[in-house]
Amino acid sequence: MKRIKGGEEGSAGESPPEASKKVRTEPESEEPEAAGESPRCDWSRLPQELLLHIFQYLPLLDRAYASQVCRGWNEAFHMPELWRCFEFELNQPASSYLKATHPDLIKQIIKRHSNHLQYVSFKVDSSMESAEAACDILSQLVNCSLKTLGLISTARPSFMEVPKSHFISALTVVFVNSKSLSSLKIDDTPVDDPSLKVLVANNSDTLKLLKMSSCPHVSPAGILCVADQCHGLRELALNYHLLSDELLLALSSEKHVHLEHLRIDVVSENPGQHFHAIKKSSWDAMVRHSPKFNLVMYFFLYEDEFGPFFNDEIPVTHLYFGRSVSKEVLGRVGLHCPRLVELVVCANGLRPLDEELIRIAKHCTQLSAIGLGECEVSCSAFVEFVKMCGRRLSQLSIMEEVLIPDHRYSLDEIHWEVSKHLGRVWFPDMMPTW
Repeated sequence: MKRIKGGEEGSAGESPPEASKKVRTEPESEEPEAAGESPRCDWSRLPQELLLHIFQYLPLLDRAYASQVCRGWNEAFHMPELWRCFEFELNQPASSYLKATHPDLIKQIIKRHSNHLQYVSFKVDSSMESAEAACDILSQLVNCSLKTLGLISTARPSFMEVPKSHFISALTVVFVNSKSLSSLKIDDTPVDDPSLKVLVANNSDTLKLLKMSSCPHVSPAGILCVADQCHGLRELALNYHLLSDELLLALSSEKHVHLEHLRIDVVSENPGQHFHAIKKSSWDAMVRHSPKFNLVMYFFLYEDEFGPFFNDEIPVTHLYFGRSVSKEVLGRVGLHCPRLVELVVCANGLRPLDEELIRIAKHCTQLSAIGLGECEVSCSAFVEFVKMCGRRLSQLSIMEEVLIPDHRYSLDEIHWEVSKHLGRVWFPDMMPTW
Protein backbone atom coordinates (compact mmCIF):
# COMPACT_ATOMS: atom_id res chain seq x y z
CA MET A 1 0.00 0.00 0.00
CA LYS A 2 2.81 2.32 0.77
CA ARG A 3 4.36 1.68 -2.64
CA ILE A 4 1.01 2.28 -4.43
CA LYS A 5 0.42 5.44 -2.40
CA GLY A 6 3.84 6.68 -3.23
CA GLY A 7 3.21 5.96 -6.90
CA GLU A 8 -0.04 7.84 -6.78
CA GLU A 9 1.68 10.80 -5.26
CA GLY A 10 4.36 10.73 -7.90
CA SER A 11 1.94 10.40 -10.81
CA ALA A 12 -0.82 12.69 -9.50
CA GLY A 13 1.39 15.61 -8.48
CA GLU A 14 4.81 17.08 -9.28
CA SER A 15 7.32 18.90 -7.12
CA PRO A 16 6.93 22.71 -6.94
CA PRO A 17 10.11 23.48 -8.97
CA GLU A 18 8.95 21.31 -11.88
CA ALA A 19 5.50 22.82 -11.81
CA SER A 20 6.91 26.31 -11.83
CA LYS A 21 9.10 25.48 -14.81
CA LYS A 22 6.04 24.45 -16.79
CA VAL A 23 4.30 27.68 -15.87
CA ARG A 24 7.27 29.74 -17.06
CA THR A 25 7.35 27.98 -20.44
CA GLU A 26 3.82 29.14 -21.27
CA PRO A 27 3.93 32.16 -23.60
CA GLU A 28 2.93 35.43 -21.84
CA SER A 29 0.89 36.56 -24.80
CA GLU A 30 -1.53 33.73 -24.29
CA GLU A 31 -2.33 34.74 -20.70
CA PRO A 32 -5.68 36.53 -20.66
CA GLU A 33 -5.76 39.99 -19.06
CA ALA A 34 -7.53 40.17 -15.73
CA ALA A 35 -10.99 41.65 -15.86
CA GLY A 36 -10.88 45.47 -15.54
CA GLU A 37 -7.06 45.66 -15.79
CA SER A 38 -5.89 48.59 -17.97
CA PRO A 39 -3.11 48.08 -20.52
CA ARG A 40 0.36 49.40 -19.72
CA CYS A 41 0.86 53.16 -20.32
CA ASP A 42 3.69 54.27 -22.60
CA TRP A 43 4.90 57.42 -20.82
CA SER A 44 7.05 58.39 -23.79
CA ARG A 45 3.90 58.91 -25.87
CA LEU A 46 2.11 61.38 -23.59
CA PRO A 47 0.68 64.35 -25.57
CA GLN A 48 2.92 67.44 -25.61
CA GLU A 49 0.14 69.55 -24.09
CA LEU A 50 -0.13 67.20 -21.10
CA LEU A 51 3.65 67.06 -20.66
CA LEU A 52 3.80 70.85 -20.74
CA HIS A 53 1.17 71.07 -18.02
CA ILE A 54 3.07 68.56 -15.84
CA PHE A 55 6.46 70.20 -16.40
CA GLN A 56 5.10 73.56 -15.26
CA TYR A 57 4.64 72.14 -11.75
CA LEU A 58 8.16 70.69 -11.52
CA PRO A 59 11.15 72.51 -10.01
CA LEU A 60 13.68 73.44 -12.64
CA LEU A 61 16.23 70.79 -11.66
CA ASP A 62 13.62 68.02 -11.68
CA ARG A 63 12.41 69.28 -15.02
CA ALA A 64 15.94 69.04 -16.40
CA TYR A 65 16.30 65.46 -15.12
CA ALA A 66 12.96 64.54 -16.67
CA SER A 67 14.09 65.88 -20.05
CA GLN A 68 16.70 63.10 -20.18
CA VAL A 69 14.11 60.30 -20.09
CA CYS A 70 13.34 60.24 -23.81
CA ARG A 71 13.28 62.37 -26.93
CA GLY A 72 9.62 63.36 -26.47
CA TRP A 73 10.21 64.63 -22.95
CA ASN A 74 13.30 66.52 -24.09
CA GLU A 75 11.28 68.25 -26.79
CA ALA A 76 8.68 69.21 -24.22
CA PHE A 77 11.44 70.60 -21.98
CA HIS A 78 12.39 73.06 -24.73
CA MET A 79 8.87 74.17 -25.66
CA PRO A 80 8.71 78.03 -25.69
CA GLU A 81 5.57 78.03 -23.52
CA LEU A 82 7.58 76.50 -20.67
CA TRP A 83 10.04 79.40 -20.54
CA ARG A 84 7.75 82.40 -20.61
CA CYS A 85 7.74 82.64 -16.81
CA PHE A 86 10.97 82.03 -14.90
CA GLU A 87 12.56 82.92 -11.56
CA PHE A 88 16.34 82.98 -11.25
CA GLU A 89 17.45 82.11 -7.71
CA LEU A 90 20.96 83.35 -7.05
CA ASN A 91 22.45 82.58 -3.65
CA GLN A 92 25.91 81.98 -2.26
CA PRO A 93 26.18 78.58 -0.51
CA ALA A 94 28.54 79.99 2.11
CA SER A 95 26.06 82.66 3.24
CA SER A 96 22.61 81.32 2.34
CA TYR A 97 20.65 78.13 2.93
CA LEU A 98 18.37 78.81 -0.06
CA LYS A 99 18.68 76.77 -3.24
CA ALA A 100 20.24 78.38 -6.28
CA THR A 101 19.63 77.91 -9.99
CA HIS A 102 22.46 75.75 -11.36
CA PRO A 103 24.98 77.75 -13.49
CA ASP A 104 24.80 75.19 -16.34
CA LEU A 105 21.04 75.59 -16.50
CA ILE A 106 21.39 79.38 -16.58
CA LYS A 107 23.76 79.10 -19.55
CA GLN A 108 21.33 76.83 -21.36
CA ILE A 109 18.43 79.20 -20.69
CA ILE A 110 20.31 82.19 -22.04
CA LYS A 111 21.54 80.24 -25.09
CA ARG A 112 18.27 78.58 -26.11
CA HIS A 113 15.39 80.33 -24.37
CA SER A 114 16.21 83.99 -23.76
CA ASN A 115 13.93 85.03 -26.63
CA HIS A 116 11.04 83.12 -24.99
CA LEU A 117 11.28 84.83 -21.58
CA GLN A 118 8.43 87.21 -20.79
CA TYR A 119 7.81 87.14 -17.03
CA VAL A 120 11.13 87.13 -15.19
CA SER A 121 12.19 87.67 -11.60
CA PHE A 122 15.52 87.49 -9.81
CA LYS A 123 15.63 86.41 -6.17
CA VAL A 124 19.04 87.09 -4.63
CA ASP A 125 20.51 86.91 -1.15
CA SER A 126 22.35 89.74 0.57
CA SER A 127 25.73 89.12 -1.11
CA MET A 128 27.14 91.40 -3.79
CA GLU A 129 28.23 88.30 -5.79
CA SER A 130 24.62 87.21 -6.24
CA ALA A 131 23.48 90.69 -7.26
CA GLU A 132 26.33 90.94 -9.78
CA ALA A 133 25.37 87.54 -11.19
CA ALA A 134 21.84 88.85 -11.72
CA CYS A 135 23.22 91.89 -13.55
CA ASP A 136 25.36 89.64 -15.75
CA ILE A 137 22.27 87.66 -16.76
CA LEU A 138 20.28 90.84 -17.45
CA SER A 139 23.09 92.09 -19.71
CA GLN A 140 22.68 89.00 -21.90
CA LEU A 141 18.93 89.33 -22.42
CA VAL A 142 19.31 91.20 -25.70
CA ASN A 143 16.92 89.02 -27.72
CA CYS A 144 13.94 89.02 -25.38
CA SER A 145 11.02 91.33 -24.84
CA LEU A 146 10.00 91.10 -21.20
CA LYS A 147 6.52 91.93 -19.96
CA THR A 148 7.39 91.82 -16.24
CA LEU A 149 10.68 92.14 -14.35
CA GLY A 150 11.19 91.83 -10.62
CA LEU A 151 14.44 92.25 -8.70
CA ILE A 152 13.95 90.80 -5.22
CA SER A 153 16.53 90.98 -2.44
CA THR A 154 15.79 88.55 0.37
CA ALA A 155 18.04 90.68 2.60
CA ARG A 156 19.89 93.97 2.33
CA PRO A 157 22.16 95.33 0.90
CA SER A 158 22.39 93.12 -2.25
CA PHE A 159 21.84 95.32 -5.35
CA MET A 160 22.85 98.48 -3.50
CA GLU A 161 26.38 97.12 -3.22
CA VAL A 162 26.75 96.56 -6.96
CA PRO A 163 28.64 99.33 -8.80
CA LYS A 164 26.00 101.72 -10.07
CA SER A 165 27.35 101.74 -13.63
CA HIS A 166 27.17 97.92 -13.82
CA PHE A 167 23.58 97.85 -12.59
CA ILE A 168 22.39 100.69 -14.84
CA SER A 169 24.05 99.14 -17.89
CA ALA A 170 22.34 95.80 -17.29
CA LEU A 171 18.94 97.40 -16.63
CA THR A 172 19.22 99.54 -19.77
CA VAL A 173 19.60 96.41 -21.91
CA VAL A 174 16.17 95.25 -20.72
CA PHE A 175 14.55 98.68 -21.03
CA VAL A 176 15.76 99.12 -24.61
CA ASN A 177 14.92 95.62 -25.87
CA SER A 178 11.62 95.19 -24.04
CA LYS A 179 9.07 97.26 -25.92
CA SER A 180 6.09 95.99 -23.95
CA LEU A 181 7.21 96.06 -20.30
CA SER A 182 4.09 96.32 -18.13
CA SER A 183 5.31 95.50 -14.60
CA LEU A 184 8.60 96.59 -13.00
CA LYS A 185 9.64 95.93 -9.39
CA ILE A 186 13.04 97.43 -8.57
CA ASP A 187 12.93 98.19 -4.83
CA ASP A 188 16.25 98.76 -3.06
CA THR A 189 18.28 99.26 -6.23
CA PRO A 190 20.61 102.02 -7.54
CA VAL A 191 18.30 102.93 -10.44
CA ASP A 192 18.55 106.64 -11.35
CA ASP A 193 16.75 109.35 -13.33
CA PRO A 194 18.51 108.78 -16.71
CA SER A 195 17.66 105.07 -16.66
CA LEU A 196 14.01 105.92 -15.94
CA LYS A 197 14.02 108.15 -19.02
CA VAL A 198 15.20 105.16 -21.07
CA LEU A 199 12.38 103.11 -19.54
CA VAL A 200 9.81 105.74 -20.49
CA ALA A 201 11.20 106.18 -24.01
CA ASN A 202 10.69 102.50 -24.81
CA ASN A 203 7.77 101.36 -22.64
CA SER A 204 5.56 104.39 -21.94
CA ASP A 205 2.51 102.86 -23.65
CA THR A 206 2.59 99.57 -21.75
CA LEU A 207 3.90 100.27 -18.22
CA LYS A 208 1.14 99.70 -15.66
CA LEU A 209 2.94 98.80 -12.42
CA LEU A 210 6.08 100.43 -11.01
CA LYS A 211 7.46 99.60 -7.56
CA MET A 212 10.64 101.41 -6.61
CA SER A 213 10.76 102.07 -2.89
CA SER A 214 14.17 102.80 -1.34
CA CYS A 215 15.85 103.97 -4.55
CA PRO A 216 18.07 106.83 -3.29
CA HIS A 217 19.36 107.87 -6.73
CA VAL A 218 15.90 108.74 -8.07
CA SER A 219 14.72 112.31 -7.62
CA PRO A 220 11.16 113.72 -7.60
CA ALA A 221 11.86 114.98 -11.13
CA GLY A 222 12.68 111.44 -12.25
CA ILE A 223 9.43 109.94 -11.01
CA LEU A 224 7.52 112.95 -12.36
CA CYS A 225 8.90 112.12 -15.82
CA VAL A 226 7.42 108.63 -15.50
CA ALA A 227 4.02 109.99 -14.41
CA ASP A 228 3.96 112.53 -17.25
CA GLN A 229 4.64 109.95 -19.96
CA CYS A 230 3.22 106.62 -18.72
CA HIS A 231 -0.48 107.38 -18.86
CA GLY A 232 -1.50 103.77 -18.29
CA LEU A 233 -0.02 103.47 -14.79
CA ARG A 234 -2.34 101.57 -12.46
CA GLU A 235 -0.07 100.91 -9.47
CA LEU A 236 2.82 102.95 -8.11
CA ALA A 237 4.97 102.32 -5.02
CA LEU A 238 7.67 104.73 -3.82
CA ASN A 239 9.27 106.45 -0.88
CA TYR A 240 7.71 109.54 0.59
CA HIS A 241 10.63 111.74 -0.45
CA LEU A 242 9.60 111.17 -4.09
CA LEU A 243 6.02 112.22 -3.44
CA SER A 244 5.23 115.81 -4.40
CA ASP A 245 2.31 118.05 -5.23
CA GLU A 246 3.51 118.11 -8.84
CA LEU A 247 3.45 114.30 -9.01
CA LEU A 248 -0.11 114.08 -7.66
CA LEU A 249 -1.29 116.72 -10.12
CA ALA A 250 0.40 114.86 -12.98
CA LEU A 251 -1.34 111.63 -11.94
CA SER A 252 -4.61 113.57 -11.82
CA SER A 253 -4.40 115.00 -15.33
CA GLU A 254 -7.17 114.26 -17.82
CA LYS A 255 -4.88 112.29 -20.12
CA HIS A 256 -3.80 109.93 -17.32
CA VAL A 257 -5.52 106.57 -16.79
CA HIS A 258 -7.03 106.23 -13.33
CA LEU A 259 -4.51 105.03 -10.76
CA GLU A 260 -5.77 102.08 -8.68
CA HIS A 261 -3.04 101.72 -6.02
CA LEU A 262 -0.55 104.24 -4.65
CA ARG A 263 1.78 102.90 -1.95
CA ILE A 264 3.96 105.29 0.02
CA ASP A 265 6.71 104.21 2.45
CA VAL A 266 7.42 106.90 5.03
CA VAL A 267 10.71 105.82 6.57
CA SER A 268 13.04 107.70 8.91
CA GLU A 269 16.69 106.78 8.49
CA ASN A 270 17.86 109.07 11.31
CA PRO A 271 16.00 110.46 14.36
CA GLY A 272 14.78 114.01 13.83
CA GLN A 273 14.58 113.72 10.03
CA HIS A 274 12.55 116.46 8.32
CA PHE A 275 9.58 115.56 6.09
CA HIS A 276 7.76 117.87 3.71
CA ALA A 277 3.98 118.32 3.68
CA ILE A 278 1.60 117.60 0.79
CA LYS A 279 -1.17 120.12 0.11
CA LYS A 280 -4.77 119.10 0.67
CA SER A 281 -5.66 120.49 -2.78
CA SER A 282 -3.26 117.99 -4.40
CA TRP A 283 -4.92 115.07 -2.64
CA ASP A 284 -8.35 116.43 -3.56
CA ALA A 285 -7.36 116.54 -7.24
CA MET A 286 -6.22 112.92 -7.01
CA VAL A 287 -9.52 111.81 -5.47
CA ARG A 288 -11.57 113.67 -8.08
CA HIS A 289 -9.65 112.00 -10.90
CA SER A 290 -9.45 108.51 -9.33
CA PRO A 291 -12.23 108.33 -6.70
CA LYS A 292 -11.71 104.61 -6.03
CA PHE A 293 -7.92 104.51 -5.77
CA ASN A 294 -6.28 102.92 -2.72
CA LEU A 295 -3.70 104.97 -0.87
CA VAL A 296 -1.52 102.65 1.23
CA MET A 297 0.92 104.25 3.67
CA TYR A 298 3.56 102.53 5.81
CA PHE A 299 5.00 104.71 8.61
CA PHE A 300 8.32 103.91 10.27
CA LEU A 301 8.90 107.19 12.09
CA TYR A 302 9.88 108.36 15.54
CA GLU A 303 7.15 110.07 17.54
CA ASP A 304 8.53 113.60 17.10
CA GLU A 305 8.61 113.27 13.27
CA PHE A 306 4.83 113.14 12.66
CA GLY A 307 4.45 116.93 12.60
CA PRO A 308 3.66 117.29 8.84
CA PHE A 309 1.18 114.39 8.76
CA PHE A 310 -2.59 114.16 9.37
CA ASN A 311 -3.09 117.88 9.96
CA ASP A 312 -5.52 118.07 7.02
CA GLU A 313 -7.79 115.55 5.39
CA ILE A 314 -5.85 112.83 3.55
CA PRO A 315 -7.44 110.06 1.41
CA VAL A 316 -5.46 107.18 2.94
CA THR A 317 -7.26 103.82 2.83
CA HIS A 318 -4.70 101.45 4.40
CA LEU A 319 -2.54 102.75 7.22
CA TYR A 320 0.26 100.88 9.01
CA PHE A 321 2.37 102.19 11.90
CA GLY A 322 5.49 100.06 12.28
CA ARG A 323 6.89 102.01 15.25
CA SER A 324 5.34 103.60 18.29
CA VAL A 325 2.78 106.29 17.46
CA SER A 326 1.39 108.83 19.92
CA LYS A 327 -2.20 109.29 21.08
CA GLU A 328 -2.19 112.73 19.47
CA VAL A 329 -1.36 111.34 16.02
CA LEU A 330 -4.01 108.63 16.28
CA GLY A 331 -6.49 111.33 17.30
CA ARG A 332 -5.64 113.24 14.11
CA VAL A 333 -6.08 110.04 12.11
CA GLY A 334 -9.62 109.74 13.46
CA LEU A 335 -10.42 113.28 12.34
CA HIS A 336 -8.71 113.47 8.94
CA CYS A 337 -8.86 109.97 7.36
CA PRO A 338 -12.50 109.46 6.30
CA ARG A 339 -11.59 106.87 3.61
CA LEU A 340 -9.69 104.61 6.03
CA VAL A 341 -10.39 100.90 5.44
CA GLU A 342 -7.58 99.20 7.38
CA LEU A 343 -5.52 100.33 10.39
CA VAL A 344 -2.61 98.55 12.06
CA VAL A 345 -0.87 99.98 15.13
CA CYS A 346 2.11 97.91 16.21
CA ALA A 347 2.87 99.97 19.32
CA ASN A 348 1.62 102.99 21.23
CA GLY A 349 2.74 102.97 24.80
CA LEU A 350 1.04 102.74 28.18
CA ARG A 351 -1.66 105.39 27.73
CA PRO A 352 -5.10 103.94 26.88
CA LEU A 353 -6.43 104.67 23.39
CA ASP A 354 -10.10 104.75 24.41
CA GLU A 355 -11.00 108.18 23.02
CA GLU A 356 -8.93 107.69 19.87
CA LEU A 357 -10.63 104.39 18.98
CA ILE A 358 -14.10 105.85 19.51
CA ARG A 359 -13.19 108.81 17.32
CA ILE A 360 -11.91 106.50 14.58
CA ALA A 361 -15.08 104.42 14.71
CA LYS A 362 -17.20 107.59 14.45
CA HIS A 363 -15.43 109.32 11.56
CA CYS A 364 -13.86 106.42 9.61
CA THR A 365 -17.12 104.89 8.46
CA GLN A 366 -15.47 102.55 5.93
CA LEU A 367 -13.12 100.91 8.44
CA SER A 368 -13.33 97.11 8.08
CA ALA A 369 -10.01 95.86 9.51
CA ILE A 370 -7.94 96.83 12.53
CA GLY A 371 -4.91 95.36 14.31
CA LEU A 372 -3.49 96.50 17.65
CA GLY A 373 -0.21 95.33 19.14
CA GLU A 374 1.60 96.90 22.08
CA CYS A 375 -1.21 99.27 23.06
CA GLU A 376 -3.76 99.59 25.87
CA VAL A 377 -7.54 99.86 25.51
CA SER A 378 -10.14 99.43 28.24
CA CYS A 379 -12.57 96.60 27.67
CA SER A 380 -15.56 98.97 27.83
CA ALA A 381 -14.11 101.30 25.16
CA PHE A 382 -13.23 98.36 22.96
CA VAL A 383 -16.76 96.96 23.15
CA GLU A 384 -18.14 100.41 22.29
CA PHE A 385 -15.76 100.63 19.32
CA VAL A 386 -16.93 97.25 18.00
CA LYS A 387 -20.55 98.19 18.59
CA MET A 388 -20.14 101.39 16.53
CA CYS A 389 -18.37 99.61 13.66
CA GLY A 390 -20.67 96.60 13.70
CA ARG A 391 -20.43 93.70 11.31
CA ARG A 392 -18.40 95.62 8.74
CA LEU A 393 -15.34 94.70 10.85
CA SER A 394 -14.29 91.71 8.77
CA GLN A 395 -10.87 91.52 10.46
CA LEU A 396 -10.32 92.27 14.13
CA SER A 397 -6.85 91.31 15.32
CA ILE A 398 -6.27 92.45 18.91
CA MET A 399 -3.59 91.08 21.21
CA GLU A 400 -4.96 89.83 24.53
CA GLU A 401 -2.62 92.02 26.57
CA VAL A 402 -4.01 95.12 24.83
CA LEU A 403 -7.37 94.78 26.60
CA ILE A 404 -7.55 96.18 30.14
CA PRO A 405 -10.36 94.78 32.33
CA ASP A 406 -12.62 97.37 33.99
CA HIS A 407 -15.79 97.58 36.09
CA ARG A 408 -17.99 96.41 33.18
CA TYR A 409 -16.07 93.60 31.46
CA SER A 410 -13.41 91.08 32.37
CA LEU A 411 -11.24 89.25 29.85
CA ASP A 412 -13.46 86.18 30.24
CA GLU A 413 -16.58 88.16 29.41
CA ILE A 414 -15.45 90.44 26.62
CA HIS A 415 -15.28 87.88 23.84
CA TRP A 416 -18.99 87.09 24.26
CA GLU A 417 -19.97 90.74 24.02
CA VAL A 418 -17.71 91.39 21.01
CA SER A 419 -18.92 88.23 19.28
CA LYS A 420 -22.52 89.42 19.69
CA HIS A 421 -21.83 92.69 17.85
CA LEU A 422 -19.70 91.07 15.16
CA GLY A 423 -22.19 88.31 14.45
CA ARG A 424 -19.48 85.66 14.71
CA VAL A 425 -17.32 84.02 17.36
CA TRP A 426 -14.32 86.18 18.29
CA PHE A 427 -11.38 85.77 20.69
CA PRO A 428 -8.34 87.98 21.31
CA ASP A 429 -5.11 86.93 19.57
CA MET A 430 -2.23 85.33 21.44
CA MET A 431 0.27 86.60 18.87
CA PRO A 432 0.20 89.17 16.01
CA THR A 433 -1.46 87.96 12.80
CA TRP A 434 -0.72 90.95 10.56
